[in-house]
Amino acid sequence: MEIQDLAESVGGKLYGNVDFFSIDGFTGKFTFLNDAHTGDIVIRHWINAKGIEMAFNKNIACLITQTPKDGAIEEAEKLNFPLIVTDKIELANAYALSHTIDKFSPNSTNIVITGTNGKSTTSHLIYHILKTAGYHVLTNTDSESEFNTLIDPMVSKLISDEVLENGELDYLVIEVSEVQGWLGSLMENHAALMCAAVNPKIGVITNIAMDHIGLVNSIEDVFEEISTVPKAIGDGVCILNHDDDLVMKLDAENPFYFSMSEIDNQNAVFYNGSEIVHDNKTILKTEELPFSGYHFIQNILSAIGAAISLGLDIEIIAEGVKSYKALNRRFAKLNDAPLIYDDFAHNPDGIKATISETKKLLKDNQKLYVVCAIRGSRGIEINQLNVEALVESMDDDIELVLSSSNDVVNDLNFVTHDERNVFFNTLNENNVDFIHYDNLNECLIETYGKVGEHDIILLIGAQGMDPAESLLKDII
Repeated sequence: MEIQDLAESVGGKLYGNVDFFSIDGFTGKFTFLNDAHTGDIVIRHWINAKGIEMAFNKNIACLITQTPKDGAIEEAEKLNFPLIVTDKIELANAYALSHTIDKFSPNSTNIVITGTNGKSTTSHLIYHILKTAGYHVLTNTDSESEFNTLIDPMVSKLISDEVLENGELDYLVIEVSEVQGWLGSLMENHAALMCAAVNPKIGVITNIAMDHIGLVNSIEDVFEEISTVPKAIGDGVCILNHDDDLVMKLDAENPFYFSMSEIDNQNAVFYNGSEIVHDNKTILKTEELPFSGYHFIQNILSAIGAAISLGLDIEIIAEGVKSYKALNRRFAKLNDAPLIYDDFAHNPDGIKATISETKKLLKDNQKLYVVCAIRGSRGIEINQLNVEALVESMDDDIELVLSSSNDVVNDLNFVTHDERNVFFNTLNENNVDFIHYDNLNECLIETYGKVGEHDIILLIGAQGMDPAESLLKDII
């Protein structure tokens, strides 16, 4: 690779040295500044003069950034160090991903998963099925959602590190955000750009719903972002949610459908209320599934659809599903008496689906306590939609408890006055009773202290609810 070609490929301008800085050129690895070694390339959203000096001392090949500040360009020119400045950092990360796969995993079969809800569970299920089948497989999905972003070179680093340490990969399972941005600005066509970089044989689109308010402001905006994904998948198989009207409007060259009701189509897998069926054959019965909630069965169907399209043996697929253990915070059971479930329900569809499934567990004289963390520093729009979803889900058997989680979140996830008020005002306008706590620990102590052993507690929310499991261990 020539550095000028690299700069052109990421839409960047080269400053400082007109060649790679390290004597041996570029190692082929894209990574972070703290982890970089001689000959690596670093991608950072921003860099200052001190960062340029650090890169110089590490003898890395070059650095790519979108935002040089505090004399970064001047320092690069002074040290004769190559700095590429691009207007769109996502181009650099897409290039890094594509280059990494070509260099370190050229023979792997690649799968991408996108959509608003269910991406992580679907990705992890596919990963588990492939592991069960005995393949060497890597996924960027993890329980803490630390690696399933493609706005930095993390996935490129994971791939190169895995191959160098453990050998060639058979499969890559890459979760792609349907909408992505940086500092409040939308990265247009992010999903399609990253899907194309992976060059997938299989692409899964779980659903199209509202999330990421501010980056997109309507369901039409979300559809616009996802609508280009099938073209990026090309002649690969698109696994599509037959129950989602917007997904069904997508133009896919080779569709394969999944549905929660019977479909008369060979290129489909469906659930008929008692079993999962493909090509007139039963794959799994309800009692064999690792979980039975509506949206979880949808995730199972999408993963099975991907596995079938990969040509895996049906018995292996069934064994992979039956032995699957859910990711943390995906309707995870934390306690038996009282029953406590924890779910990463953080947008309207997720909230409604999770509460609906939990209500099905209620028996006579049982009460459900929904403990919801308000989304902090995400704006009033998404919180308005979330509280409206709560209002729609409430009934006489539910007590609503809110937490701002001030004691466990950082300044990037702090609940603002306006975000809190949109919850309070909407609930009051709809005559929904609630209790609010500033701190999550107090919220959990008080809620756990008053529930009966036969009642159910459902914990929902994003970052503000993430520490709940560890706090509950001490409380219980």
